[in-house]
Amino acid sequence: MQKEILLTQQGLKALEDELEYLKVIKRKEMAEKIALARSYGDLSENSEYDDAKNEQAQMEARIADIEVTLKHARVIDESDISNENVHIGSTVKVFNEMLEEEMTYHIVSASESDPENGKISDESPVGKALLGKKAGERASVELPNGTQMAVIVKEISR
Repeated sequence: MQKEILLTQQGLKALEDELEYLKVIKRKEMAEKIALARSYGDLSENSEYDDAKNEQAQMEARIADIEVTLKHARVIDESDISNENVHIGSTVKVFNEMLEEEMTYHIVSASESDPENGKISDESPVGKALLGKKAGERASVELPNGTQMAVIVKEISR
């Protein structure tokens, strides 16, 4: 049985928009690309055709992934989230003792994760360590390379 996938309202909208784009626009583009590649002749030696079919397969796999995610999604009502503890949907300002600098993370589900833009998964080492913490508390994080990192929660907001 598939586990429930928690999403923020923004994450749900982004997935719905991506699914719509893939189904309506990208599928049509892929069909045209395959038809063009097919027109180049012998399919057994047609790398453009093979590439287009591979790209189509990857797109269809992404569509299937999004549909499964949406089927098992539960949207978090961010107005129900308290700022006392860190939860999915929380924005957390922390002080990283190792780097000696403040950082801000938005805790999201794995399907919404975008570390380059400060959105970290609740399943990531840092996200997991922060869940349930209160302002002023210290979280110890074991990084994938085995290094220990400590962060102090400075502020929790939505």
